Amino acid sequence: MMIYGIWTLCAALGAFLISAVAGKFLIPYLRKLHFGQTILEEGPSWHKSKQGTPTMGGIMFILAIAVVTIISTVIYIFAGPNFINTYFADIPKESVMIFAALGLALANGLIGFIDDYTKVIKKRNLGLTAIQKLVLQFAAAIIYLIVMAVAGGSTSTIIPFLGEVDLGFFYYIISAIVIVGIVNAVNLTDGIDGLDGSITFFVSIAVMLIASILNCLGITAMGAAAAGACLGFLLWNFHPAKVFMGDTGSLFLGGLVCGFAFAINMPILLLPLGIVYLAEMFSVILQVTYFKITHGKRLFKMSPIHHHFEMCGWSEVKIVTVFSAVTAVFGAIAFALVYFGVVSV
Repeated sequence: MMIYGIWTLCAALGAFLISAVAGKFLIPYLRKLHFGQTILEEGPSWHKSKQGTPTMGGIMFILAIAVVTIISTVIYIFAGPNFINTYFADIPKESVMIFAALGLALANGLIGFIDDYTKVIKKRNLGLTAIQKLVLQFAAAIIYLIVMAVAGGSTSTIIPFLGEVDLGFFYYIISAIVIVGIVNAVNLTDGIDGLDGSITFFVSIAVMLIASILNCLGITAMGAAAAGACLGFLLWNFHPAKVFMGDTGSLFLGGLVCGFAFAINMPILLLPLGIVYLAEMFSVILQVTYFKITHGKRLFKMSPIHHHFEMCGWSEVKIVTVFSAVTAVFGAIAFALVYFGVVSV
């Protein structure tokens, strides 16, 4: 157990160092290439001062998470049962789930990179069209679900206190929609300094703890790596941000969060874990719907919801702090649901 704890800690520290150190070299390089963020004209007026801040900084934590996950999973596969006294019987299957989750995240990160690169070249805050993004995101989700099915996945999902529920063919339809929805929700959360990275840090901590009590030790290490990498990135992204993660980073994180939930076969946990992501997404949906129904009236001062609080006078640091606290609380709720509704049943 002590070796397992050290292994998890090493994953977190390794990812933190790679992400943090990468910023030292990546940010000047992005500035040299003039890969600066173009600020949305409809956004808060005070965001104009952020014009030109380097974007695509998500490469920092993508590199960290990918490297540490690959190394830790290889160790898990070849040395796990002997090196770590886990008694986990299905290491090969779990390793496939881990690499599939990483693949889903990387695929979405690539979509984000194409979007960011297009924005930088055109010097405006419009990259891929909404339809182009959705087509690519659904393609990534479908490929991911096919890989999961071939690897031995089923159409059953675990729901705390209810056990396994078989959704049949609808599992794939619902899963594809959920994945694309969450990926875009995480993307919408990236609107102020440090917000997306902080939220995902607490989500990753919750995933790490949940995976550990489920004895999914490879996923535990991956969650630790994600938490460490986000923290390393926040050294550069916390207010006032020296770099933005861009769609490259936010879409990657969206894919990663989904990969976590599906890897432990409990996508239902995306509800409590992703409470802030979902609030951000639904605030946009409600705002647009209300605007159309009332012919021009607004439900919020601005959407996504973090901009509404900005317009109410909240500082970026306060918003990040409150939203992170909410995520931490709901992360604890998710942990309790698994502990009492799955592990103890």
